[in-house]
Amino acid sequence: MTRMCELTGKTVMYGCNVSHANNKTSRRFLPNLQNVSFPSEALAMVIRFRVTPYGIRCVEAKGGLDSYLLSSGNDSRLSKRALQFKKAILDKKLKRK
Repeated sequence: MTRMCELTGKTVMYGCNVSHANNKTSRRFLPNLQNVSFPSEALAMVIRFRVTPYGIRCVEAKGGLDSYLLSSGNDSRLSKRALQFKKAILDKKLKRK
């Protein structure tokens, strides 16, 4: 499984450990992924995602998972699973109107 946030697209970064003698060895900076359950009002269910704390704050700032997915204009950052839920939420919203 890829170490990638399903909502923001943050992934592994690469860099170097630098010793006191200035020796450089490569290393990986892994994202702080958390398993989080977000309630969806439109789908009337709880959805689990692997997201970073930044992703959790973004969802809370937008007012919930439904509004975050609908307002995110850049779909390339979202995972395939998140895109499926976004499409399902859009279908539910269109049927209500």
